[in-house]
Amino acid sequence: MLKKIPNVFTIVFALIVIAAVATWIVPGGEYKRQKQKVGDITKEVLIDGSFRYVDSKPQMLEIFTAPAKGFLRLAEIIAFIFIVGGAFFMFNETNAITAGIHKLVGLLKGREFLVIPIVMTLFSLFGAAFGMCEEAMPFVLIFVPMALSLGYDSIVGVCMTFLAAGVGFAGAFLNPFTLQIAQGLAGLEPLSGQGYRVLIWFIITAFTIGWVMIYAAKIKRNPEKSPMYELDKKRRVEISKSLEKVVFTWRHAACLGILLAGMIMMVVGVVVWEWYIKELAGLFFAMGLAAGITAGLGPDSLAKSFIDGCKDIVSAALVVGFAGGILVILEDGRIMDTILHSMASVTSEMPKILAADVQYGLQMLLNFFIPSGSTKAALTMPIMAPLADLSGITRQTAVLAYQFGDGFTNMIIPTSGVTVGTLAMAKIPFERWFKWNFPMQIAFFVMSLLFLIWPVLTGWS
Repeated sequence: MLKKIPNVFTIVFALIVIAAVATWIVPGGEYKRQKQKVGDITKEVLIDGSFRYVDSKPQMLEIFTAPAKGFLRLAEIIAFIFIVGGAFFMFNETNAITAGIHKLVGLLKGREFLVIPIVMTLFSLFGAAFGMCEEAMPFVLIFVPMALSLGYDSIVGVCMTFLAAGVGFAGAFLNPFTLQIAQGLAGLEPLSGQGYRVLIWFIITAFTIGWVMIYAAKIKRNPEKSPMYELDKKRRVEISKSLEKVVFTWRHAACLGILLAGMIMMVVGVVVWEWYIKELAGLFFAMGLAAGITAGLGPDSLAKSFIDGCKDIVSAALVVGFAGGILVILEDGRIMDTILHSMASVTSEMPKILAADVQYGLQMLLNFFIPSGSTKAALTMPIMAPLADLSGITRQTAVLAYQFGDGFTNMIIPTSGVTVGTLAMAKIPFERWFKWNFPMQIAFFVMSLLFLIWPVLTGWS
């Protein structure tokens, strides 16, 4: 099945071609726009009722220049992705997170059941604050053996890292790779709507921890209940010797202090000094550099780590530029507003709550084909944000619908390289993970629908 899923670049370029074909079929149209300033951000808002049909401008050879135009259009976002990706890799090279977790486990000796909520809270926090996703993959090599040694199964080990980071990613309140990019593209201030997002993160993290702890207790009482029982028996033989200890040093403690200081500085910078994408990129770069120097990494090691981080994130950055090319074709062909008008004609007749739910459903559907959160933000927010205006819901609500649609199903879809790769490293067959995780996905779906009600009723912005 996986071999039949096209590469994300194939999908995005196919959408550029489809958009160009549509300019020959769909009638042209345009809305009048007015500029609206929110804090330090100026955004264009469509004026409802101002739509009129105009001549379209069919696109053909423009499909080859669209990616370059998309890069220029979203250059600030793409630069941000590269800087943050490189900076996070520098921090990851310090091994401070790994050492800190080992230190924590040592301190909890005799109270091992506390490992699950504490570690899951940490990884959920990393997902919510820094968009930890691919970076969580190597940790299954530590926590799966640890879970087995504590009397649990390999699924619990994956839940402590991958699942927790995924939940934080979906309920993010700082995530630079999804939330802040989506808010920027929607014309919203970074970190706006923080209070409600923190509440959501807390609820879904607590819910997930409770779910996993109940399951873990059941497996500890009766290991045969685990879908991984037979396979884990073989794994326990392989890890009969104790886990290799990582020495926690003052350098690791200092790096973790830098991480905490960076999170505080991000909030203060945005709220007090009105920082935006360039300033936030600079903060991440400074944080990675400071952590690397503190860890004793030399200039060449820091440079190599930064470049490796950029290499690791290059695919996402490139796809964002290509996704921008789709918007260029639709706008240059003068059919973007026609599409918005058609969608608004449907959603504007719906109750507002249903309109928000439809946006969530669309994002969830797209996630199967385009698992990259940054790509979906670049592809959908320029459309969904003005559609929210026309449907009578706020752009902040549209961003929240995007977060939910992008985040939760990433933990179960076979098109996610992170999911498939993590399960392969943990030696868990995909079908067993799918069967185990599916009931949780239903719970996340219901919770997402409920979480979208309050923003619609209150005009959350």
